[in-house]
Amino acid sequence: MSHPRPHAFPTRLMQALLACSLLLGNAAQAAEKLAHVTILATGGTIAGSGATSTTTVGYTAATVGVDRLIQAVPELAKVAQVKGEQVFQIASENMSNEHWLTLAKRVNTLLAQPDVDGIVITHGTDTLEETAYFLDLVVKSRKPVVVVGAMRPGTALSADGPINLYNAVLLAASQEAIGKGVLVALNDQIHAARDVTKTNTSTLDSFKTPELGMLGYIQGNKPYFYHLSARQHTVDTEFDISQLNILPQVDIVYGYANMGPAALNAVVAAGAKGVIHAGVGDGSLASKVVPALSAARKQGVLIVRASRVGQGIVARNGEANDDELDFVAADTLNPQKARILLMLALTRTTDSKEIQRIFYRY
Repeated sequence: MSHPRPHAFPTRLMQALLACSLLLGNAAQAAEKLAHVTILATGGTIAGSGATSTTTVGYTAATVGVDRLIQAVPELAKVAQVKGEQVFQIASENMSNEHWLTLAKRVNTLLAQPDVDGIVITHGTDTLEETAYFLDLVVKSRKPVVVVGAMRPGTALSADGPINLYNAVLLAASQEAIGKGVLVALNDQIHAARDVTKTNTSTLDSFKTPELGMLGYIQGNKPYFYHLSARQHTVDTEFDISQLNILPQVDIVYGYANMGPAALNAVVAAGAKGVIHAGVGDGSLASKVVPALSAARKQGVLIVRASRVGQGIVARNGEANDDELDFVAADTLNPQKARILLMLALTRTTDSKEIQRIFYRY
């Protein structure tokens, strides 16, 4: 009659425990190699909810907190070590200058920490492009910052928020995104903050860079870059908001047929330090508005000629004599982004020639 060898069971148990220990150790090492990404949540549709699964318009934005957003995408744990922080909980049409300053300062504080490798900001799509461009000008780090949103609330059929968030974290954790400025990631595409814009009220492919082109794609769990922005951004800008608690008032006046000076005069009377004139065509100025614009400039208000068209260069001294009027041309920036750059420029100088240089640089 045979008997088991002494200590065989304890030996097998020890081998099993050792194997488990090695597996756990390997898993811990693998997790430690993942980038550390902080998700800063601000609200918006990506955190919204609707009455039914087919509610894709008329939903309520900013109802879901950052912890639930992260829990809804467990696959995030495979691409990064993720932490969440609720900075605001608002619909993005309510985004203000004060919100921007608070957010940017928090981003800079986090990126200065060695245990933060990248940041994702969840945001409503209505003003997403503006927040992204503001951050592109004031973030002082080469580490990735990715702004992401959704066109459908999380309760909708085929909600785009979860995959957009996954792609944004993947991008923020990647080596490829380092030093490329603030990025916008939606619909499997990567865009530069300066040039991207929302082009449709509700479709999933709303965010585009129409003429200058998106930077790349996210496919198969990997970002692919094909273009880079040629304009200065992040660590290479001259803007410092660390001590700023308020931004100069800059307003936008929209051009149209039969336009008069009423709107312009109103914003100047309300204390505007700068005005973006979103003119027709190549930033053209209606003859009835030119005297009011000229008078505002003589009062010290900076005037920037932009275009409502949305694409193309606004030519200096093209549809107006900018040299004679002492105006600034917006280059390719749309009116809402020209407003952001003018606000920051006014924290540095009130000289129109210097501000024109700034518009050509950024």
